[in-house]
Amino acid sequence: MSQTIATLILLKVPNAKGRTDPNRNIAGYLGLASLPVWTKPAASNKRRNKLMIFSLFRRHPRADTISTLYGMIVAQARLPVFYRDYAVADTVNGRFDLIVLHLALLLDRLASDPDSQSLGQGIFDRFCEDMDDNLREMGIGDLKVPKEMRRMGEAFYGRSKAYLKAIPAALEPADGSRALIEALSRNIYGGAPSAHGAAPRLAAYMLEAVRELKALDTGSLTAGALRFPDPAAIPVARV
Repeated sequence: MSQTIATLILLKVPNAKGRTDPNRNIAGYLGLASLPVWTKPAASNKRRNKLMIFSLFRRHPRADTISTLYGMIVAQARLPVFYRDYAVADTVNGRFDLIVLHLALLLDRLASDPDSQSLGQGIFDRFCEDMDDNLREMGIGDLKVPKEMRRMGEAFYGRSKAYLKAIPAALEPADGSRALIEALSRNIYGGAPSAHGAAPRLAAYMLEAVRELKALDTGSLTAGALRFPDPAAIPVARV
């Protein structure tokens, strides 16, 4: 994973009182002290009051874009074809892994352009909010939510790093997709026998998604236009 995306991704890590602290990011939590910590600029009282008044009357377009893009990620990750034909486990963990996979690809694309980095931050924040909400809906108590959020943060960062590190070589015909397939076999399939045939096809899907995201101009993305490939159209890999 590039330093750009690593500093872009911020996880709301709970403090000692169990409250989330927006000035602590996942990189800092994982001990990557060399990466700068994002801090939100302080707004003057006059400006803050003005923003609060305007927010009562209209929803910021960027918020709508964030909701749209994140909703498309979740919808893509929930396509039945992944669980039927790609042998991904139709469980809470399986669905989480597919959201992480698609989120990592989109954030990497947004991080490549300074004009869209703040949008990527907003989408990741929305992901954190969604995971927090899901944990509470599953009956996880307030005292346990911070621990589970840290666990999810570690899972997201580890998987993203493995995928994004392997993708450049996989895009080169001479290098092949071995490292990406191994990362998917380990993270998505847990080393199960089903990974033998499914992981190469999922790797091919990811590479096609990378190509399509790269082809999308930043203006389209910031307007909420996102396109992923049809997983059913990806040929079954020959192994």
